[in-house]
Amino acid sequence: MMMRKRPRRLRSSASLRAMVREHNLRPDDLVYPLFVCSGKKVREPVVSMPGVFHYSVDQLGSVIDEVEGLGIPAVLLFGLPASKDDRGTQAWCDNGVVQQAVGFIKRRCPQLTVITDVCLCEYTTHGHCGVVEGDRVLNDETVALLAATAVSHARAGADVVAPSDMMDGRVAAIRDALDGCGFEDVAIMSYAAKFASSFYGPFREAADSAPQFGDRLTYQMDPANGDEALREVMLDVEEGADLIIVKPALAYGDVLYRTKRASGLPVAAYNVSGEYAMVKAAASQGWIDERRVVTESLLSLKRAGADMIITYHALDAARWISED
Repeated sequence: MMMRKRPRRLRSSASLRAMVREHNLRPDDLVYPLFVCSGKKVREPVVSMPGVFHYSVDQLGSVIDEVEGLGIPAVLLFGLPASKDDRGTQAWCDNGVVQQAVGFIKRRCPQLTVITDVCLCEYTTHGHCGVVEGDRVLNDETVALLAATAVSHARAGADVVAPSDMMDGRVAAIRDALDGCGFEDVAIMSYAAKFASSFYGPFREAADSAPQFGDRLTYQMDPANGDEALREVMLDVEEGADLIIVKPALAYGDVLYRTKRASGLPVAAYNVSGEYAMVKAAASQGWIDERRVVTESLLSLKRAGADMIITYHALDAARWISED
């Protein structure tokens, strides 16, 4: 039988496969999340996320140097404050732990892009992402505090602020607040499509941010809803978002693909804590090849449309890329 079309021809050698490869993973595709905490000389492992640590500000130097040395262009900061209250006032304190970390990183590695998570869940005693009244999370009252938090991060030197709360109207409020305080050049990376996912469990241990009552279903998105995700994305585009995050990543490739096509903005996929922990757990048992699984997973996100990937695998992935 004569076959004119033989796709296998282009798979016949490593060099040919490399020549026709549609997507490649590079260190500058990656963003590394970091958990910064109060105190001194703290470098404490997160049990459910092997290889991830809580760092006090004075311990950030070596990991920041490693990030920069590997060619990873950005970090995303989450804060664990010394104290909490029902309004999360440490979130917008100019001497807060994230604000201190931003200043430290920008002094040490000025070219590294510093992104800060803007939310209240790590800072509130109740663990919700906003101001609580009874069993309700109040939208507009929360938005005002998020705007104050974003301004405090910008004042500390943040390059990008990333609201993850899922309150309505927060992107417009943050943009107005930043511009009004002279921070027109600080970008907003909006968690526009953030789902009420079961994949966040290890993060809530790492950030000490589990809600103390109820759940987040009234503000984070229903995992069943793809069209609604696109509506959320386009609202944030209209309000002035500069970049968009889809979170989680691996179970939401369809949303990632649609977001990239619809938004016209750079899109980040957040490869979240549960996705990371599952790979680590399986690899520790010898059930999977960690390097190959991580590489395949991250490439799948690029294939789906991600311009950048926020991932706890970033250090390992960047090392593997440099070895290839």
